[in-house]
Amino acid sequence: MPRPYSALSHLECARCGAEHDAARVQGLCPCGSPVLARYDLGRVAAQLEPGQIAARAPDLWRYHELLPVSAAGRVVSLGEGMTPLLPVPTLGKALGVPGLLMKDEALIPTGTFKARGAAVGVSRAAELGVAGVAMATNGNAGAAWAAYAARAGLRSLIVMPASAPEICHTECAAIGAEVYLIDGTIGDAAKVVATAVPDRPGYQDTSTLKEPYRIEGKKTMGFEIAEQLGWRLPGVIVYPTGGGVGIIGIYKALRELSELGWVTGDLPRLVAVQASGCAPIVAAFASGAAHSEPWPDPHTAAFGIRVPKALGDFLVLGAVYATGGTAIAVDDEALLADQREVARLEGSLICPEGAACVTAVRQLRESGWLSEHDEVVILNTGTGLKYPQTLGPAVRTWWQG
Repeated sequence: MPRPYSALSHLECARCGAEHDAARVQGLCPCGSPVLARYDLGRVAAQLEPGQIAARAPDLWRYHELLPVSAAGRVVSLGEGMTPLLPVPTLGKALGVPGLLMKDEALIPTGTFKARGAAVGVSRAAELGVAGVAMATNGNAGAAWAAYAARAGLRSLIVMPASAPEICHTECAAIGAEVYLIDGTIGDAAKVVATAVPDRPGYQDTSTLKEPYRIEGKKTMGFEIAEQLGWRLPGVIVYPTGGGVGIIGIYKALRELSELGWVTGDLPRLVAVQASGCAPIVAAFASGAAHSEPWPDPHTAAFGIRVPKALGDFLVLGAVYATGGTAIAVDDEALLADQREVARLEGSLICPEGAACVTAVRQLRESGWLSEHDEVVILNTGTGLKYPQTLGPAVRTWWQG
C-alpha cells in the first residue's frame, strides 16, 4: 500500500478542543478560536525516519507528511524553505553570546518568512476549491499571499494600513491583487475584509489565524532548525512577535518532533520580542495573564510586529510559559541601531523585526537571563531591502580624480 503524502487527520480547536473535518474549508471554530491541523504522528513515526528526509529536495515540502496538502501535484511552490542557519560569531561575541545563530529568512521568495505560510495556505486553499483569498495584513503577508495566489490561479483581495511599507502594496498591485489601503491598524483592515468576503463567492478570509494552514507553513522553520542542527534543539529561540503565527508554529513543530521521537530533551526556551510602542504580549506576560489587552496607539518602525491585539495571543503566551521562556519589549532606537550593527559586523542586511531580536538578546544577556554558554537562535524574518526608510540617508562621496 503506498505511503500517503500527508498524514493530516483532522482539525482541532485550540481553545475548546472540538474536532473539525479537514476535508472542508475551515475558518474559526464556532467558539471564535483558531483551529489547528493534527496529524497521525504514530503512522509517520512508523513509516519515516529523520535521515530519510536528507535525500529530499531542499524546500519546506521535504516535510510533506507533516503538512496538509494531500499530493505532490497539489503543491503551489516558488522554491520556499531551507533557509540558512548561520553562525554569527562576531555579532555573538559583541553581545556576549558566542554560540549565537541566525535563521535567515531574507532569502525566501518575496523576501520574508511570510512565503512559508502563503505556500502551504494557498496550496491547501486551492486543493479545497477556494476561488480567492482575502486578508488583512501589515504588508509582507499580503505580498506573499498575493504572489502564491497568482501562482495558483486564484484571485486575491489584500487590505492593509496606508502606513504600511510602500513596497508591499506596490508588490501586491504588480502581482494583480485587488488592493485597498485604509486609515488605521491591521485590526481595522480585518474589519474591512470581514465585510467584503461575503460578497465574493468562493473567497476565504485567510487573515492571521482565521484559517488553519498558515501555521503549518510557518512551523517548518522549527523543523529546519532541528534538522540543520543534526536533529537536536538549541537552548533558546528568539522570535519577533506580532500576530504570533511564527512562534505558535515553531512551538507546534517542536512538540510534533518531540512526540515523533526525532528530538529529545527539553524544548528551547521561546522568547517573544515586541516593540515598546506595541507590546501587548509583553504586558500580558509581565502580569502572568493568559490573554493580552488591546494596545492603545500602536507604533513602531518594525511594522510587521505592529499588532495591537493578536487573535492567537493565548497560544503565544502558552508557548512562552510552557517552555520557560520570556517576552521582552525593545525600543525602536535600539533596534534600528542593531539593524545597522548586524550589517557592519556580519554583512547581513536584516529587517527591523529581525533586528528587534538582536536587541532582545543584548538586553537578556545584560540582565543575566541569557548566559554566555547558551546556544541561541534568532530569527531574521526578512530582508532589510524592503525597509529602506530604516537604513538612514544614503552616503554620496564623489571621487575627485
